[in-house]
Amino acid sequence: MPDDIDFPLEGVRVLDLSRVFAGPLCGQVLADFGAEVIKVEHPGRGDDTRDWGMRIGQTETTYYNSMNRNKRSITLDLQSAEGVQIIYDLLPQFDVVIHNFKHGGADKLGLSYDKLKSIKPDLIYCSVAGYNSDTPEAKRPGYDLVIQAEAGLMAINGEEGTPPLKFGVAVVDLMTGMYAAQAVLAALYRRSRNGRGRQIELALYDCGITINGYYALDAMLLGHDTQRYGNAHPSIVPYGLFEAADGPLIIGVGNNRQFEAFCRHVIDRPDIFEDPRYATNVERARNRLEVLPMLKQIIAGHPRQQLLDRMHAVGIPCGEVAGLHEALTSQRTQQAGMFHQMPHPVAGQTWVFAPPYRLDGQRLPIRNAPPTLGEATREVLQQLLSMSDAQLQALKDKGVLTLPEQQG
Repeated sequence: MPDDIDFPLEGVRVLDLSRVFAGPLCGQVLADFGAEVIKVEHPGRGDDTRDWGMRIGQTETTYYNSMNRNKRSITLDLQSAEGVQIIYDLLPQFDVVIHNFKHGGADKLGLSYDKLKSIKPDLIYCSVAGYNSDTPEAKRPGYDLVIQAEAGLMAINGEEGTPPLKFGVAVVDLMTGMYAAQAVLAALYRRSRNGRGRQIELALYDCGITINGYYALDAMLLGHDTQRYGNAHPSIVPYGLFEAADGPLIIGVGNNRQFEAFCRHVIDRPDIFEDPRYATNVERARNRLEVLPMLKQIIAGHPRQQLLDRMHAVGIPCGEVAGLHEALTSQRTQQAGMFHQMPHPVAGQTWVFAPPYRLDGQRLPIRNAPPTLGEATREVLQQLLSMSDAQLQALKDKGVLTLPEQQG
């Protein structure tokens, strides 16, 4: 790891009490930017996602690893008085707490904002839930698939005339985690000016509604659902997936200059651009049922690489349609440095995403691979609370925590 990386959040400490996806992603973003993120997990099962996806070693999975790089893991039973007391004892040394307990769960455990604020007055406290805490649905569990359905996201995905379709990844969880991280960063900035902490609340449902974007505004203006366009664009033509003679490709003609170049220099049909029905994007969108079948037929008569080369030459956005593994192993991904193999104590090696952020021309490095369950319990509690081996062993014997094997 380069020694000259200036991490924006160096010196910030985060207690990540969350599990599954949205909360852990928030913690991972903060960790990527240099915060010391201590993930607190159940001594027996750990984060739920340690049992989701393909197994890596003894305690990690592909799902878990995608949301927990650059963190350290300790185990605490937060149902025990001793476990909660350790949180209280740690808290003065931390800046941020993240959790996604069920509604009322934090209060029941003694980990409410008011309680933790009394210990750490300038605490930034971020909670993630399915629904807003002041609504009748506050107690409902929040699951990405359910929110995708209720927020209308499934209704805008897929082709017209097909059943509602979920997104390929947990898009609501993903965006909620990113929104949560943005809110924490804003609160940290504000605290640096006024010294005050903040309570932050994120609801999956709110984020699901938000990411409908322009489709939502269209629907409100229309007074009914918008049409579904699948891989096409509702207002830009031609824009979407097309089949060349030997495989699929993406074409994104974003303006009229590009469409003229597309007709003249890519498909050798200047007459199409010269037709007033297709000369502007507004007219092409209005006449999409006529122009798109014609373009699809022409495109199907050309080799894919020829079309791509011609479009690249005149600056038209385009690309091949890659399989997932093909994309991950492509030269483009390798050159970007988006994937790394890191040492793993059981599996030998494990694949880890690199952070997507580049600062001052450098991609932020992976400081720590996703942690094994409780790998830092002994080290963190000894370092921050000066606990002795005897104290730790006594807590282990009571089931409050687990301890990694001591080396040597």
